[in-house]
Amino acid sequence: MSNSAKNVEVLAPAGGKEQLYAAVRSGADAVYFGASDFNARRNAENFSDEDFSDAVKYCRIRGVKTYIALNTLVFDKELPKLLSTLSLIHKSGADGVIVQDMAVASIVKKYFPSLSLHASTQMAVHNVSGAKELQDYGFKRIVLARELSLKEIEKICSEIQIETEAFVHGAHCMSVSGMCYMSSVFGGRSGNRGLCAQPCRLNFKNDKREYALSLKDMSLITHLAELKNAGVNSFKIEGRMKRPEYVAAAVNACREGLEGKAPDINALKSVFSRSGFTDGYLTSKINGGMFGHRQKEDVTAAKAVLPELKRLYAKERKSVEISVKFSLKANENAALVLSDGKNEVKVFGDVPETAERVSLNEESAKNSLLKLGDTPFFCRDFICDIEPGLIIRVSALNGMRREACDKLFEKRAQTCREEIYFPLPVFDRAENKKAPELRLRFGFAAQFFEMPDCDRYIMPLKEIYYHRELISEKLSAELPALIFPADEERISGMLTELKKAGLKTAVAENIGAVRLIKDAGLFVSGGAQLNILNSLALREYEALGCLDNTLSFELGFSDMKKISGEGKTGFIAYGHLPLMRFRSCPERDETGCGECRGRAVITDRRGDKFNLLCSGKRFSTLYNPIPLYSGGLTEPKTEFRTLFFTYESKEHCKKITETYLSGKKTDFPVTAGLYNKELL
Repeated sequence: MSNSAKNVEVLAPAGGKEQLYAAVRSGADAVYFGASDFNARRNAENFSDEDFSDAVKYCRIRGVKTYIALNTLVFDKELPKLLSTLSLIHKSGADGVIVQDMAVASIVKKYFPSLSLHASTQMAVHNVSGAKELQDYGFKRIVLARELSLKEIEKICSEIQIETEAFVHGAHCMSVSGMCYMSSVFGGRSGNRGLCAQPCRLNFKNDKREYALSLKDMSLITHLAELKNAGVNSFKIEGRMKRPEYVAAAVNACREGLEGKAPDINALKSVFSRSGFTDGYLTSKINGGMFGHRQKEDVTAAKAVLPELKRLYAKERKSVEISVKFSLKANENAALVLSDGKNEVKVFGDVPETAERVSLNEESAKNSLLKLGDTPFFCRDFICDIEPGLIIRVSALNGMRREACDKLFEKRAQTCREEIYFPLPVFDRAENKKAPELRLRFGFAAQFFEMPDCDRYIMPLKEIYYHRELISEKLSAELPALIFPADEERISGMLTELKKAGLKTAVAENIGAVRLIKDAGLFVSGGAQLNILNSLALREYEALGCLDNTLSFELGFSDMKKISGEGKTGFIAYGHLPLMRFRSCPERDETGCGECRGRAVITDRRGDKFNLLCSGKRFSTLYNPIPLYSGGLTEPKTEFRTLFFTYESKEHCKKITETYLSGKKTDFPVTAGLYNKELL
């Protein structure tokens, strides 16, 4: 279990067939790869349906586990294809699936219990509450957020009984995974749908640095012993878009690290890095030294190491122990038995002849029967029973060996899983015939104003805590989008106090916040960053206790109209959308926050300015400078819509509200976002 990780695995990416061979032959205990279109690296080679089962079989024969990435959000209309993909994964004999969408999780949990359910890093599990909530739901493993320190990882692992997985090498997203909307807002290519265009790697600037949204790659390979002691069960290598030499180098380095050897970090840097590596999150050194970008010397360095790295996976790895038993007796067919401890095969050869001069002995039989060079097998025990004075042709022995190996291959490849058939869930949406509620979300108490037509006010928890005079039946507290372990008890205490003061509901933007709100005895309102894109996910969050839910702003109005749930649903009708949430703030330098007062500006290559707001020095949020606005569009008839104010003045908040309710156009630039488009 997670709190006592005795046996750890090295988990490698396999973006295609060559990467798969590189991973397995270099010593990976498990691999992960995508199936069809439902994975977070849709631009990787991935595997066709025809090749998919062969890839799983290749790994199963060699004792390597396979985890299939289904870690994207899905639309209702994609459910038939999703079910077909899941059936293929199930029948192939894969070990588990990695998911982000609660719709996918619910189908796996109900209909495919033989598949181990893993929570993707896209679910942004970064606290004990989130880990416990997913454990109770039925997840068997959690991929922890990359932003955690060693102490935080240890805390989470100690509080749960399921497995944990941590990234130990590869690319660092600037934003917490699952909370990045920059690519979709800029160009309709969503990271939550596996199509991130990586605009953050372009040259965004602030007053401290260029490439202010680009982090160095992480490498924690020198910390594997610490991570193991903290309770991590699986060491994950990022890189399904990388070349096979990269995969081989990273797997080999992990193997060396686990064996107590000094891994060749320079070779890893050469094959791929962005100005070197960082371990800033793990070691709590979150500063300017974490930033870096791909430079010319990073690209050219790979040429020198590629030939040597190819040798790491040039040959089959000896990874499967077998016992070999050979029997040669007069007037009986020669017999050969191979066993891997679980599977056993037996083949027969020729009846031996009487030797005229030299008879077959154990040594000569061994020379033929243990030539296992083109297989993953190596002999643990060799038992030979040869009657003296007998002989059999060497070619016959070789034929027996080949036949036995082929049969053992077949046995190890077998899976007993049959196809599962079940009806698709059908959800009928009851059209809302009432006038939709209006909700006003304020970023600061200074923005707050009352208006008769407002059904609910929303404000950050901290603002309400220090302005309790604002508490009323209409007020909801918004929990921080990121709540790291050290703050969970404090947040819980604040909710308890505010409940006593009359607070009834709170908004959750992450699975951990859902649990904290429930534990405090308050009603849960699901925020837009729960990333609800389909009816099944909506109903799963309702089952988890979300009284009402704001649908994802990555969902077009045409699809939003079809979303069906039991409770109230709504959407953001106005707001500067959060493009990224990050723990490594671009305003921090090597010494920390310095003179920063919690608000800064990031500039892109065209000169556009993006506001950056700090949340109590816990994390920062980058906002889109052009606000989303649905006024004038044909809005879906949901139960509520929210005007989401962030850093506007109180007067501007009032003006926007009046403009929206009047149906007039704004006198400042706005965008309809993805509401009139279809996300790829």
